[in-house]
Amino acid sequence: MSGLAAAGLIALLMASGAVTTGCSTNPATGRRSLTLLSWEHERALGAEAAPQLTQEFGGEVKDEQLRAFTRRVGESMIPHIESGVPELDWEFIMLDSDVINAFALPGGKVYITRDLASRMTNEAQFAAVIGHEIGHVTARHGNQRISNQIGFNVLLAGLAIGVGVSDQDSSFRRYGEVGLPALAIGGNLVLLSYGRNEELEADMLGVRYMTGAGYDPIGALQVQQLLGSLAGGERPPEFLSTHPHSETRIDAINKLLRGEYAHTQNNPEFRTYEDRYQREVLSRIRPRASADGSFNLAHSASWCLHCAMAEAGQE
Repeated sequence: MSGLAAAGLIALLMASGAVTTGCSTNPATGRRSLTLLSWEHERALGAEAAPQLTQEFGGEVKDEQLRAFTRRVGESMIPHIESGVPELDWEFIMLDSDVINAFALPGGKVYITRDLASRMTNEAQFAAVIGHEIGHVTARHGNQRISNQIGFNVLLAGLAIGVGVSDQDSSFRRYGEVGLPALAIGGNLVLLSYGRNEELEADMLGVRYMTGAGYDPIGALQVQQLLGSLAGGERPPEFLSTHPHSETRIDAINKLLRGEYAHTQNNPEFRTYEDRYQREVLSRIRPRASADGSFNLAHSASWCLHCAMAEAGQE
């Protein structure tokens, strides 16, 4: 493919509105970053990915009380999102899966599995996980990954279009649907994964959102301790390979609790709601361990904890 053809593809994407130019300051993080997709295209990508993802994890739990609980916790943090973030199509869903997992899609769809919820002991821990995933969305981490790899994902697919791939090759013919070829769930969306800095940033934002909603941010610390105990002393599972070790995240959260959020500790205005969590969640679900007593830390190579992107993107 010639440089002229490549330039033509980029011009086509920009003309469609799928790709915008330049860097922008993210209202959640306060830092400038490369984000080539509009918020509308993030919504489209998330909406397209959601059905397959939900199906892969067994669908939403059928218990209406668990559904309502998940929505309530997530929605309690939305008013505390930074004013520069546009109104998104927020959805908070508990999946009926015995996999320990949580993730978010661009555009505002946030998921947590039943089994992960069953491992927690209070509502603040649950809010910490949901808040972390909200942070991935508001920080536009998926957008940044797409932007950084657009040459590999989008341009490569577009170049194939330029040289005349078969009309039957639908993975290269997605342009008219979401304005961005080969970023559908069946193709390249799952080739992206979050890195160390993005996870730490989402932790920080999660603490901000949960504290705004009145939760004790000690729950964020407890979640990391839980994940560390589940991983044990063995080789970290694949889904943790691109994530900072629990010790690193614990240290970062401890700094927040000793600094910016010191006022929340031993303060009755910020609560963990242990009794309420026992009543509304733990009394209704239990982890479904396998016959040998083990449990699953990841569903497949397609998904990883705290993100909906595959580890293959790091190869």
